[in-house]
Amino acid sequence: MPSTQRNPRTRPVFKLSAVDDQEKFKPVPPAPGKYSYRLDIKHLIPDLAENELTFHVAGDTGGTRSPEYQKSVIDEMILQCRETSGSKRPQFLFHLGDVVYNFGQASGYYDQFFNPYRDYPLPIFAIPGNHDADVNPLDKDQHRSLEAFEVVFCDTESRPLKLAGDTGRKSNIQPNFFWVLETPMADIIGLYSNVPKFGNIQKDQRDWFIDALKTSAVNKKAIIVCLHHAPYSSDINHGSSIHMQAIMDGAAREAKVIPDLVLSGHVHNYQRFHKYYPGKTVPFIVAGGGGYADLHPVADPADPNFSDDSCLLDGVELQNYCDDAHGFLKIGISKKAGGIVVSGEYYTTGINQPQPFDRFSINIPKR
Repeated sequence: MPSTQRNPRTRPVFKLSAVDDQEKFKPVPPAPGKYSYRLDIKHLIPDLAENELTFHVAGDTGGTRSPEYQKSVIDEMILQCRETSGSKRPQFLFHLGDVVYNFGQASGYYDQFFNPYRDYPLPIFAIPGNHDADVNPLDKDQHRSLEAFEVVFCDTESRPLKLAGDTGRKSNIQPNFFWVLETPMADIIGLYSNVPKFGNIQKDQRDWFIDALKTSAVNKKAIIVCLHHAPYSSDINHGSSIHMQAIMDGAAREAKVIPDLVLSGHVHNYQRFHKYYPGKTVPFIVAGGGGYADLHPVADPADPNFSDDSCLLDGVELQNYCDDAHGFLKIGISKKAGGIVVSGEYYTTGINQPQPFDRFSINIPKR
């Protein structure tokens, strides 16, 4: 059974021996849709409530080894869809990347995505993970990066897919690999952080991100940012990404807009950090325990291979974590008299697990 704070770790870490493999960067394909890459969710869910929204979030779900972990997560999400009704019933799943492993070819999508999710009754949106975008160097056909992801998630119209086999799931109509999902109370800004281990976001996407933050603020919505590579992590496999920290901090500074919630995957566990800005606390949450077999433990403070002694990690505190069970988030957004409330619950899977494992809430005053 997972337990909170089994060691006294309270800060994110940098992995001291990590190799930053920026040579793995892959050029981003042309956008399937039109700038500014925004999709109104009501094109797909026209009867969505104006004052309440609930949705699932999971990352790093793919993999063919030990598929029972992915199945346990999906089964619990399906159960929530069946047992709840009205505005409390989830309306969609937002995937934080690594839909398939180890490379993003079309051949992996049936076994790792379409078949496992055949009974999940809701639309699925996604940002690409590093494995979704990587290309097998031994592939004789040399498919381009994100070719299959585009077919599945970034189609120009929703239609049946050969890749989906007998599952009946259709393609999605996301306008780009980085894009904004517009809902009545919140904008979900999805970034694409490419293939390298610690991510890579180029100037064109950074400029777009700054504009997206400004637009969402003007629209007076809650701002949720999703990216695959975690800016902050305490795990022993990846640790924190200095590149993603720079993107998040730099864009917020230039836009003069701080997001309300940041969600990421890449690390195969659950971690909830709080980052303290002047007058505002922002949860940075890792939710990458969505089904891939191997989980990533949190680093012991005595381990010399990991350091939290950096000013880049100041003002960021680890509040809770689960590194020995798979799971997913359920996010709720509601409009109150004083503004918007964003709440989150993290559910673990397995026998006799506490449900939910973690809770958080964000009060966003009227902008």
